[in-house]
Amino acid sequence: MSESTKVPLAPGLSATLSFVVPESKTVPQLYPEAPEFQTMPAVFATGFMVGLIEWACMRAIAPCLDVPAEQSVGIDVRLDHTAATPPGLTVTVNARLVRVEGRKLAFEVSAHDGVDQICTGTHERFVIDTARFAARAREKAKKAGV
Repeated sequence: MSESTKVPLAPGLSATLSFVVPESKTVPQLYPEAPEFQTMPAVFATGFMVGLIEWACMRAIAPCLDVPAEQSVGIDVRLDHTAATPPGLTVTVNARLVRVEGRKLAFEVSAHDGVDQICTGTHERFVIDTARFAARAREKAKKAGV
C-alpha cells in the first residue's frame, strides 16, 4: 500500500472478529507438555483469547499500515476473562482504537460468546518497521548463542 492510500491512524478505527472455538483452542491444548493444563476443563483458554484480541486489533489498523514492511506488535494486555466458553460457541471480539501516541496504539476491547460477555479490557500495540525489528531479534539470538 502506498503512503498516499493508507488510512490515517486515528482514534475510532475499529474491527469486529468472530471465531468458532475449536477443541484445539481449549486450556488442555495451550501447552500440551504441561501436565497442569491437562486436567483442566476443555474451555476457551485465556492465552488463546489474548491472541484473538490481538488479531482483532491488528485487523482494525490493517488499512493504516504498509504490511509486511510495517506491522504492529503487542506491548500490553489487560483483560478480565469472566466467563468460560466451551468449544463450538462463536466468540465475537470488538476492538476500538482509542488513543494514538506516535507509534503506540491503545485499544478498548471486549468479547462475547453468544451467551455471556466473556472479556473486557485494554490492549496496546506498537507500530514497527518489520525489517529493523527482525534484525534486532536476530542480533539478540546471536548474543544469546542460539
